Amino acid sequence: MTAVGECPPEDAWRDPDALERGRLLFAGPCEFVAGVAELGQLPESGPPEIAFAGRSNVGKSSIINALLNRKALARTSSAPGRTRQINFFALNDRVMLVDLPGYGYAKAPRREVRTWTRLVDSYLAGRPTLLRAILLIDARHGLKATDGPVMQLLDSVAVSYQVVMTKSDKLEPSARPGIRTTTLSRLSGHAAVHPGLLFTSAVGGEGLPELRSAIAALVDDA
Repeated sequence: MTAVGECPPEDAWRDPDALERGRLLFAGPCEFVAGVAELGQLPESGPPEIAFAGRSNVGKSSIINALLNRKALARTSSAPGRTRQINFFALNDRVMLVDLPGYGYAKAPRREVRTWTRLVDSYLAGRPTLLRAILLIDARHGLKATDGPVMQLLDSVAVSYQVVMTKSDKLEPSARPGIRTTTLSRLSGHAAVHPGLLFTSAVGGEGLPELRSAIAALVDDA
């Protein structure tokens, strides 16, 4: 985590030049490439990949649509567990955005849920072009026990991940400082987590320019 006295990573993501690079990246064309239900269907390695992971109904598809200023590129639903495959989207011919099935509660047979879990774990642990995982956490609830195995997996395989809070528009402002402090404290023991914590809203747009900026910086470095 960021040491006392250091500027948090969010400050760099809010730099005007960085924000503009993020805007330009996400203003480019984005197309659906593939929906993958088993490892053998994964696209061949190409551009670097940014994967969006999180509990069922945390808002992965909503955040992807909001980042791209699209309404329905990634399918959304109010029912948990609707994303039942790994969906790949090519952005600006520079990066692949990857929408992963949610973990935890899902309105699906347990056998299907176990299949998704194995698929996601295998992808996260073995995809050579995976640049970073964006781990989405519902801001109203913070980290849950079901987030632990994914973070432990990413730590064990040294895949960098960034924690991003979703649905901040539904969070009471007075609750935010406590959730931020508690979340950062719980993340401090994880080896692969990237420092910094963004609060985002697919509805109100909070944090989306900074998230675009952070992703653009990764792509530029790659």
